[in-house]
Amino acid sequence: MNLGEALTESVESLHRNRLRSGLTMLGIVWGLVTVVLLLSYGRAIGDAVMEGFMGFGHNVIMIWGGQTSMQAGGERSGQKIKLKDGDMEAIRDSLPFLNAISRETDDAFSVKYGPKVMLIQSKAVDLPYGGMRRLDIEQGQYFEAADFSDHRQVIIFGAHAAQKLFNGYPPVGEVVQVEGQPFTVIGVLRNKIQDSSNNGPDNENVFVPFDTMRTLRQQRDPDSIVFQPSSPELHLRALQAVRTVLAQRHHFNPRDEKAIGSWDTINDGKQLVQFSFALPVLLGIIGAMTLAVGGVGVMNIMLVSVTERTREIGLMKALGARPRDILAQFLLESFVLTFLAGLAGVIVAFVITYLVPPMPLYSAMYKTANHDGDIILRASSGIVLVSFVILALVGMVSGLLPAIRAAKMDPVVALHHE
Repeated sequence: MNLGEALTESVESLHRNRLRSGLTMLGIVWGLVTVVLLLSYGRAIGDAVMEGFMGFGHNVIMIWGGQTSMQAGGERSGQKIKLKDGDMEAIRDSLPFLNAISRETDDAFSVKYGPKVMLIQSKAVDLPYGGMRRLDIEQGQYFEAADFSDHRQVIIFGAHAAQKLFNGYPPVGEVVQVEGQPFTVIGVLRNKIQDSSNNGPDNENVFVPFDTMRTLRQQRDPDSIVFQPSSPELHLRALQAVRTVLAQRHHFNPRDEKAIGSWDTINDGKQLVQFSFALPVLLGIIGAMTLAVGGVGVMNIMLVSVTERTREIGLMKALGARPRDILAQFLLESFVLTFLAGLAGVIVAFVITYLVPPMPLYSAMYKTANHDGDIILRASSGIVLVSFVILALVGMVSGLLPAIRAAKMDPVVALHHE
């Protein structure tokens, strides 16, 4: 019996038992829809969480002063380490494998526009800071080199900070009073999702050139330093090299991790990638278990089919059909039943994913447009492929036992079966 004949026979067998086959297929459809929806949900929530974390920046590491826990250079442990003016330049000049580096201060400025005065979380930064920290401009422009070399008093607002102070009025070009000093607004950041931050999300901050801190607060020393390795794989080497440079300048043991505090977002990002991978896998396993229930139905209908067709099996063997031919016939029937149901399940799943509205996650918190940051179910081709792989395994396992039973039948006994 060739493949075409076997396929025709399989379809005819299912057609003869339309009600039974339909009810069995319904279980498969439900199971596959469950798999697709759970995988889509797992991927969507993983992507949303990763987007929220990546709002902080692209492969950046932040360091700040700490307290020594080891003796070094005649100094006892417990000494406080504070970053100083010149530390950033020393790191930049010593380590060529850094893409960018910037000083940063964390403070709060009194900002006045017209009669309105607000205390706004503020950061003083260097030019490369914006690229590392994803400070994308919605209105106006980012800092330029002349803002730093000419000590211009310019300021950039986060999206929410601008809304609170200006109440929807276009801020770019306006002059505000920062700690009593006039600053020109040159830009407003694009509203972004940022689930990780230091001293508040960028949406709520204002940003000024670092050297203006000497005018505002007579401050030269940074509170922290942010840098970006030339490659994410170099993050541990880069962090240790930075510690070594600072250890020479501040006289502490470079192996003393408590002397300099750090936040390695590259390492944290790797852990989130693992989470983003593990969650769909877990949900896929749950969905596969639901699909397996439909597989039990397939096994039952195939066992009943084998019993009902016992004399037919005996006749086929008497006419020369080999056990492997019988095995292939019933396995093929199982696959036809499973994949017809699977095809219907995929269509239903696609329809459901487009009918289910976006589920809120970040949009309410960050006031995003077009449901950015929310959980949106979409059945991608990859998800459908994974679902069909699971479906194939269920179909094979479900049809194997009945097919083996049919292949092992004694033709003489089968022909005398009532």
